[in-house]
Amino acid sequence: MISQLILDQGQYDEMLQHVAAHVPLEACGLLAGSNGRVGKVILVRNQAQSPVRFVMDPYEQLQALDWIDAQGLNLIGIFHSHPAGPETVSPTDIKEAAYEVVHLVWSCLKGQWILRGFWIQDGQAQEVTVSVI
Repeated sequence: MISQLILDQGQYDEMLQHVAAHVPLEACGLLAGSNGRVGKVILVRNQAQSPVRFVMDPYEQLQALDWIDAQGLNLIGIFHSHPAGPETVSPTDIKEAAYEVVHLVWSCLKGQWILRGFWIQDGQAQEVTVSVI
């Protein structure tokens, strides 16, 4: 389990711009890195094109996973947005979590984006510290 995810300001801003640009739809992507530190944000198209659901485009997701492997990195996170809340993982997010990685949720509350991280295992979500350096 990763108990803390570390990313830099540029990576934070890249994700924020991506999720904000897709409102009112959910946006998503992958985080590559190692030892809980993000090395690369990879933006992936939400094939569902829905305001309440995300399904990563399978071709883009496979390309991203191949790139991560070729770089000697690990998949350490998945991010997606909840443009109208909630500011936590949803029951669907928990049910469909297929990877043991940090799941980042961007939610927009009263016009402000909030980022929270969660570790999902055995049908339970535990909050993970997200640090921006």
